[in-house]
Amino acid sequence: MAPNQIQPRINLINTTEYREGYANSVQVRVNLWDIFLMFGTLSQTAPDVVNVHNFQGVYLSPQQAKALSNVLRQNIEQYEAAFGEIHLEPQAGPAGVVQ
Repeated sequence: MAPNQIQPRINLINTTEYREGYANSVQVRVNLWDIFLMFGTLSQTAPDVVNVHNFQGVYLSPQQAKALSNVLRQNIEQYEAAFGEIHLEPQAGPAGVVQ
């Protein structure tokens, strides 16, 4: 930032449409112009049946997706420094789908 440049104050304002939800499934689709994240909840109702109930889709520009990736990486590093390493269990899913 230039020496005389004023740092803007950022106000976070929730719209009336704002909602929070829990997701344990995220599917990702990518094309030339954007990256699409589809959030849902996954439940296994039988040994051979897994249901994913999608509830929100979000389009990001590639630049915003990369910025999100950086912020998530930094926050995960801080989380692991405080609480220990996060271990992932192998998960099988349809080809091309990231869960």
